[in-house]
Amino acid sequence: MATYIPTLKTKYREQIVPALMKEFGYKSIMQVPKLQKIVINQGMGQAVADKKLIEVAAEELSTITGQKAVTTRSRKDISNFKLRKGMPIGVMVTLRSDKMYEFLERLIAVALPRIRDFKGIDEKFDGKGNYTLGVTEQIIFPEIDIDKITKIFGMEITFVTSARSDEEGYALLREFGLPFKNAKKN
Repeated sequence: MATYIPTLKTKYREQIVPALMKEFGYKSIMQVPKLQKIVINQGMGQAVADKKLIEVAAEELSTITGQKAVTTRSRKDISNFKLRKGMPIGVMVTLRSDKMYEFLERLIAVALPRIRDFKGIDEKFDGKGNYTLGVTEQIIFPEIDIDKITKIFGMEITFVTSARSDEEGYALLREFGLPFKNAKKN
């Protein structure tokens, strides 16, 4: 019986690795950067006033990713925001291996094209080859039923790579098919 392998994982092994080895002149396959994890994070300042928002957001994020979302809590008291240490202020999910590749494929093929007036994503990396994409509405994901939405939440999707530079991280994510605004192909 054949086990299931996500299409992007196969694409990484068969197409992306050879392309990056040629582009950067790597001598070994182990030098080629890889996608280590995808972290999806939703911060909700409104949750201080309404505790139900956290439960709704956790449920939606779990539906989108196929993995249970974890509640994030405040680390310290901030009186201006009526925030106490330990209060729930957001939800997050860390995806690795097969679930990560499946989520990335759905993001590229289905979710991003559903954004209104979409012209591509910016290429601002963090200096270490990692990339964070801000999404303003969770309704771009087909798993979310628009009729059941009470509030529009944004989210940050962080792609953590093993790349040593922004250039290598950009090349890796470009090869995966992330639609950068002005993708430069060598």
